[in-house]
Amino acid sequence: MPKMKVVGVVKTDKMNKTRRVEIPRLMKYPKYGKYVKSRTVCYVHDENEESVVGDTVEIEECRPLSKMKHWRLTKIVKKAEIIDIEEK
Repeated sequence: MPKMKVVGVVKTDKMNKTRRVEIPRLMKYPKYGKYVKSRTVCYVHDENEESVVGDTVEIEECRPLSKMKHWRLTKIVKKAEIIDIEEK
């Protein structure tokens, strides 16, 4: 069976080799038909600690690595833009 791949945004990078990635999606509300924003939170294994907060990453399903980690970082799609406040 092929492994599922999804794209999300890194929200926290405070843990060693672990990132919290949020996957945004739109869900249609059954009764009224209105689209509602929803999100899925995944804990991702980042072996080399390459990603930082704000990066858009591609993650892949893998075997359970811990109680909450079931995903592995495949690649960084887009790096986060760093804004320097002192330049202004």
